Amino acid sequence: MKPVLWAVLLAAPLAAQVRVVQHGIEDIAVDIKGQPFTTFYIGPETNKPYLHPLRSASGKIVTRGYPMEDLPGESRDHPHHRGLWFSHGDVNGFDFWGNEQRGGKFGRIVLVKVDGVSSGKESGGIDATFDWRDPSGDTLLTEARHMVFYAHPKNRTIDFDIRLVARQKTVFGDTKEGTFALRVASPFEEQHGGKMVDSQGRQGEKQIWGNRADWVDYYSVVDGEPLGIAMFDHPENPCHPTWWHARGYGLFAANIFGLHDFEKDKSKNGSLTLQPGETLRFRYRVIIHPGDAHSAHIAKLYADYTAGR
Repeated sequence: MKPVLWAVLLAAPLAAQVRVVQHGIEDIAVDIKGQPFTTFYIGPETNKPYLHPLRSASGKIVTRGYPMEDLPGESRDHPHHRGLWFSHGDVNGFDFWGNEQRGGKFGRIVLVKVDGVSSGKESGGIDATFDWRDPSGDTLLTEARHMVFYAHPKNRTIDFDIRLVARQKTVFGDTKEGTFALRVASPFEEQHGGKMVDSQGRQGEKQIWGNRADWVDYYSVVDGEPLGIAMFDHPENPCHPTWWHARGYGLFAANIFGLHDFEKDKSKNGSLTLQPGETLRFRYRVIIHPGDAHSAHIAKLYADYTAGR
């Protein structure tokens, strides 16, 4: 091999600003600009895949450590709130949301295969396939997930494209316990000074929980630095704009299935049924940014996200 070509091949991985590396069957690490950003946990002991922790461009952790880590001062409620995840509390009557236990009513989202990982100068990606299995091991759904991680001087951005294919008749039941979710670090909790705002200008849990919006931003001061986390609902998602299961204690979730809870009307039904072979697609963007929603121009960033549909 020519020396010049050999040098190029050696230099190629080093040029990547977003580096994605799989560690066996347990997890996939994502580094940005030579610093750890997050890890995707997919191992056989994992009841649902999740990203943990998430960091800002300055390296500060913005997601809760518990139950993966026992950090001083953190709340220890809801052990099923693991980093950033996608699941639901009622799928054919089985709970894929609060599924820290196995058996009984609890389903599991199990890795089938990692279809690919990629690193690059501006972005890196993970493609993986999962089965949503009931306690007996039968597959209700197959999930194909595509995630893209972007390098940026100030922001950390992740795009999610999730396709669910029914392997049998599958009913997503009406419950607030879902669906695309993130548990923020303690400084973001309302009791510690954290604030929420949505695309309609509503603020705080009392105004945002159970309402529909294009996006919600959760922001606070972390170790002296103003930081925020924005979650975007894609305009082509089912039932857009989504309802928000956003709590002042730190849960932050987009959920289209919880109408009778969100609307406080037991006559409403947010359930959705897929016949075998039918597909449900969800797309989201998460942005970790400096400042609050206004200074970070979250409304413009959402417009940019949706411009290409």
